[in-house]
Amino acid sequence: MIGVAILLAGGLAAAVTQRAGAQPKPTIAQVQAKVNVLTAKFNKAVQQYDQVSVQLTAAKARLKQVNKEMASDQAAYNSARVKVVQIADASYMDSGSTSLAGLLTSNDPAQVMSEASIVMQLTGARNLQTQQFLNTAHQLASVQQEQQRTEYGIALLAKQRQHTKTYFQGLLNTEKATLATLTAAQQAVVQQNNVGGGTGGNGGSGTTKVPYTGPTSSQADKAVQYAYGAIGCPYVWGATGPCSSGYDCSGLVMAAWASAGVTIPRDTYEQWAGLPHISTSSLQPGDLLYYSGIGHVAMYVGNGKMIDAPVPGENVELISMNTSWYVQNFDGAARP
Repeated sequence: MIGVAILLAGGLAAAVTQRAGAQPKPTIAQVQAKVNVLTAKFNKAVQQYDQVSVQLTAAKARLKQVNKEMASDQAAYNSARVKVVQIADASYMDSGSTSLAGLLTSNDPAQVMSEASIVMQLTGARNLQTQQFLNTAHQLASVQQEQQRTEYGIALLAKQRQHTKTYFQGLLNTEKATLATLTAAQQAVVQQNNVGGGTGGNGGSGTTKVPYTGPTSSQADKAVQYAYGAIGCPYVWGATGPCSSGYDCSGLVMAAWASAGVTIPRDTYEQWAGLPHISTSSLQPGDLLYYSGIGHVAMYVGNGKMIDAPVPGENVELISMNTSWYVQNFDGAARP
């Protein structure tokens, strides 16, 4: 009986040890599913990053213009103020009222506007000069407020962009950790089925430079020629070229069409919203192919092939449209 008890206890301990041990490793299918979800989130985050970058660039350009306007308005305000001071009623200026004298020498146009009735009294009947002074005060106050709003907006956009960058870096780290649960051979299978995983397969040439030998007469031809020239360049999120700086997916197609004199939006969502949609049966070289919930884009270059800036760590590549991930995640096509 004691032997049986010991045997049972030993079996129970073994069972408990097995349950308390390491969890079984995920299967390739499970890892593939998680990587697909991470890829979709990454694509969305990169496009949001691109959107914010465009807004940030526009805001900084606007701030530069506002600063120029403010310098001009400040000069006009100072000039008008001198004239008003010169014509102010001497009885007010000599009364010893520092508040009234201070109002006419104030650098705060908002204060002047709030006390406009006093300014009118100070200057008596010289309404033309007074009105000009008040007008310049109003203009300067307005542009100062716009400057403050623009600077605040820039700070928010910069913070949002950094948050997005941190977020998709976290996604990449999670994907890397997920793949690390597999063997090298298993990782290769998963990566082969992910965006950019078709390098060199199905008739494509991967990242090997391929000389463009097609026509160059149309704008679409020139866009395709540019895309061929980008093969082998690194993927860099937020980048629009040249090759030394890298490209992300939407940055590549935008730069390619820009080289042909055609302006298209920076991110995939605005491209899809603003460009005419076409069927796959009518595809022509230069058309844009959208994937992963409109979060990714590549350029069709003819003969069933496309050029794509896939993911960080990989280069712009020439691959088949029939590559697994692209077939499974295809959303539609558009023509600039």
